[in-house]
Amino acid sequence: MFRLEVKNQLQSTLFYKLGLDVLIHKIAYACCLSTAGIFLAFTSKAQNQKVADSLELIYEQKQADEFLDLELIENLAFHHTSAHKKHYYSNLIIEISSEQSDPKWLYRGLILRGHSYRLIGNIDLALQDYFQAATLADSIDFKKGIGGANSAIGDVYSVEGQHSKSIQHYRKAALIFKILEDSVNLATVLLNTGELYRKSEELDSALIFFQRSKVIFNRINYPIGTAYNLGNIGIVLASRGQYVQAEDNMNNAISILQELGDRYAIAAYYTELADVYAQQGKSKKALEYARRSLAIGKEEGLKEQIRDASLKLSEFYIAADDSDQAYYFLKQYNAFRDSINNEETIRKMADLRTEYEVAQKQVELDLLGEQARLNRIVSWSAVFIIALLLVLSVTLLKVNRIKGRAVRIVRQRRRVIAAQRNKLDEVNKTKDRFFSIISHDIRGPVSNFQGISGLINILADSKDEEGLKQLGKMMESSAKEVSVLLDNLLEWALSQEGKIPYLPENVSLKELCESNLSIMANLAAAKKINLIGDKIEELTVVADKNSVSTIIRNLLSNAIKFTPEEGQVNLEVTEQDKYGVVIVRDTGIGIPKNKIEDIFSFKGKRSRGGTKGEKGIGLGLSLVHEFVHLNNGRVEVDSEEGVGTTFKVFLPKEPKEEA
Repeated sequence: MFRLEVKNQLQSTLFYKLGLDVLIHKIAYACCLSTAGIFLAFTSKAQNQKVADSLELIYEQKQADEFLDLELIENLAFHHTSAHKKHYYSNLIIEISSEQSDPKWLYRGLILRGHSYRLIGNIDLALQDYFQAATLADSIDFKKGIGGANSAIGDVYSVEGQHSKSIQHYRKAALIFKILEDSVNLATVLLNTGELYRKSEELDSALIFFQRSKVIFNRINYPIGTAYNLGNIGIVLASRGQYVQAEDNMNNAISILQELGDRYAIAAYYTELADVYAQQGKSKKALEYARRSLAIGKEEGLKEQIRDASLKLSEFYIAADDSDQAYYFLKQYNAFRDSINNEETIRKMADLRTEYEVAQKQVELDLLGEQARLNRIVSWSAVFIIALLLVLSVTLLKVNRIKGRAVRIVRQRRRVIAAQRNKLDEVNKTKDRFFSIISHDIRGPVSNFQGISGLINILADSKDEEGLKQLGKMMESSAKEVSVLLDNLLEWALSQEGKIPYLPENVSLKELCESNLSIMANLAAAKKINLIGDKIEELTVVADKNSVSTIIRNLLSNAIKFTPEEGQVNLEVTEQDKYGVVIVRDTGIGIPKNKIEDIFSFKGKRSRGGTKGEKGIGLGLSLVHEFVHLNNGRVEVDSEEGVGTTFKVFLPKEPKEEA
């Protein structure tokens, strides 16, 4: 029956100055759902108009400093029972926090304004504010704010009967509150989720969530939450026909609520108990508890409880064949139902009915004044037509406003969808780039095994056992290197969140060069290429280790690929100005001058076979260029056909200065 919302906020010294000790207790307000499917709103000791009046006096006298002003306004927005006052003060928070560029206060203002829209029944604008608050909280990594906004969105969808959407947002909120170890909000979301399952008649799931919520509330000694769980569990048990257990649970809930003075909830549970007793054939008790609920409703001015209790009493008296009492309470139910749905419409209808009855009595009293009677009828008809035209005009104006608001909301949502689509496209592109990087890095080491397989055949034909043993050791070494490379690549790829990683640190170029020389040794040996690394200085640069390793590995692989047998590939490391320089020289076939300009891009036909027909896709040098710039460096190339090619990669020795 009950959905609970919690406002967890530090009480400022302002409350102590006011002497409002009651505000130090747990702050909560909740909504309950009747068995007829109509939501009943009630407020516990959180919202308090007397507190709001006192705070308003302080606000008007400007007795608070600049920081306390926002806190004061926030509590005014929360405690005011008037939806329009809530809306005014929440807008004030939004205005001030926007001027001060304070995202957390802006978040609070949006949440409070969303609450005010809910109170006046403007669900679309309430959702708009809650979603904006969630987006804002996410942008500043305000975890508790993300949880609170999702909980509020779940509450709105719950009221609207969209249970699947509500549960989706409750789950997000529960996950965040669990991570934050926020027991009160976590238990509240579990309670509300259980209520949704109860309304969907998934009673087993409802009981599970109510029990989990109750355990948490009991552990942190939060009596109002315990009471709602007991009552809601009682309602589920009653639905299953377990009336004794249901009665015990609801009576225990009522005992706690009586200590807290929560008469709204007590009245609602009295109505439920009346149903339980009626189901057991205990008609006297059923009538007694329905009347108790009605009495509280009248004492507290709770129209919803008067409405629901009246409906129950009319049903009970129908069952008892007491038509007079049944009719009396049915009339009372209809009156309060209509009053709740639209009090202004009821008032106008009552006025018109009164005027009509007066006119009718006048007609009966003045039989001789036929002309006067006709004149009065004409006059009243004119008044009615004018009133009808006014109503139609107001209605058309409201319809136009609603249409305008709907258009704005649709445009806003389209913009959000477009932004999400663009973000998804970017993520997909990055994912494809990851796959290309991993597959390209694996090609080089795997090619080693192709060369080794050829050597195995040669050594086997010549029955060179010693050579085969050495080749076995080489294969074992290559396998270990490939395994390490795969582990590094997979760990690197899995750790990413949709973007090319850049984690700068102090990197030893000598260590990376020697590691990659070892990886490429077998590939070079298979082509009878002399791979030399005797001019590698001990030098440290500030760069991303994985991407620099990829740069070196791709340049070596490229050099070996385009160098003929008996050729030479040199790897050197030197220092120039503020840069560490990695140099890869080869005595290969070289690069045509008309190709050098586009060598780092995907323009034109880039892929060509190696000196032994090796295949490629033209991705390696593009990755080199991208990763060099990622590390705030530059790359230079010098090549002559038939002579060879030299690549120089400049990497900074110091971190990049922030602008």
